[in-house]
Amino acid sequence: MLRVKLSVVYACLLTIGLLLLGGCGTTSADKTEGMSPNTLYSEAKDEMGNGQWERAILLLEKLEARAAGTPLAQQAQLDKAYAQYKTAETAQAMATIERFMKLHPASPALDYALYLKGMVNFNDDMGLFSKYVRQDLAERDQKASKESFEAFKELVTRFPDSRYSPDARLRMGYIVNSLARYEVFVARYYYKRGAYLAAISRAQQAVTDYRDVPAQEEALFILVKSYDALGMTQLRDDTKRVLERTYPQSTFLASNIKPDSGPWWKIW
Repeated sequence: MLRVKLSVVYACLLTIGLLLLGGCGTTSADKTEGMSPNTLYSEAKDEMGNGQWERAILLLEKLEARAAGTPLAQQAQLDKAYAQYKTAETAQAMATIERFMKLHPASPALDYALYLKGMVNFNDDMGLFSKYVRQDLAERDQKASKESFEAFKELVTRFPDSRYSPDARLRMGYIVNSLARYEVFVARYYYKRGAYLAAISRAQQAVTDYRDVPAQEEALFILVKSYDALGMTQLRDDTKRVLERTYPQSTFLASNIKPDSGPWWKIW
């Protein structure tokens, strides 16, 4: 009799377990399974509109797989790259863009892909820490800036009438100024430490490679001070004449400030 009761108990426990497993299976079911590609895309756009980028990425990946070979799948790729850019997933965003450009070299959205590629590397917010140290883009690693410039350059060259080209041109100008400031920033660093030859090398690079940019004024000033420190009076005087002729109202010469006292970043 006891065995019969135990069998009944075991059967009940087994039934309960199966019900629980069934419930779990229902909970983890793919809620998008019955959605059409258009509905799925609409859901993804809603998530993006609400700033739910991670959820949008998951939906867009599903859409990309289900609508493979269609224009909607191409749009899903671009939107996914944008969502990855918004979540600071730089490597993933770049991989998505590169894949799109490789698979769809004749896409009418190629100009946007190039623009987004430039934006991913432009990274104009420069992270949380830079808000406290007031870090200039010139003081950061310039590899991303150069890659951003090349993407924008390809955009404005191949698609000069694109709706994204005017903004790309503005950002190119900013990047050029940034790269010049970077060379001056390094030159100032070397000058401050008495490495005058190294300072001259970087300042000359700024003058030679980046013409007609604001940073050129200080680059010339660093050359004057470095030549003077090395006793190279002829080069000092020649460079000073260029500085006076190009920037007759130069604050560097007027106040005789030191190259290591520039205003680019301050802790407080």
